[in-house]
Amino acid sequence: MLASDSPAGTGGQDPATLRALDLEQLLATPVTSVKRKEDSLARTAGAVYVITQEELRRFGVTSIPEALRLVPGMNVARMSLTTWAVSARGFNGGFANKLLVMIDGRTVYSPIFGGVHWDSQDAMIEDVDRIEVMRGPGAAMWGANAVKASSTSSPRPPSGRRGRK
Repeated sequence: MLASDSPAGTGGQDPATLRALDLEQLLATPVTSVKRKEDSLARTAGAVYVITQEELRRFGVTSIPEALRLVPGMNVARMSLTTWAVSARGFNGGFANKLLVMIDGRTVYSPIFGGVHWDSQDAMIEDVDRIEVMRGPGAAMWGANAVKASSTSSPRPPSGRRGRK
């Protein structure tokens, strides 16, 4: 939903730990945004980038558009204090409508222009467990807005949030 120095789905681990892992362990990261069901990163037929909660915390991200800046191939520009232009593969603008954005499995686009009003998305970044970005066309699977990319933001379960005894 961001360019990171760690590969997709590494959980923000340090480079020494990552070098010790073999390729099968790195590709075993579960993703759900490609097939609509959980599968490993190695079995997906798309370019998927996963941002974990640890990476969001480590980079000091405060909003979903800021997090999307970390994804290779995403074009994110801040147009004003509350207005963002987010797109993939070029053609970025304030009314970009070729990116499907889902928070907790629900689309968050505006029916007026088909894009996302980023200032009205109240997702607290501390409660986001992971963001999966699938670059490339996904309209056959996800519908009309998934022309250039689709992004899924998954919240953390209530047991993993602060304030729980």
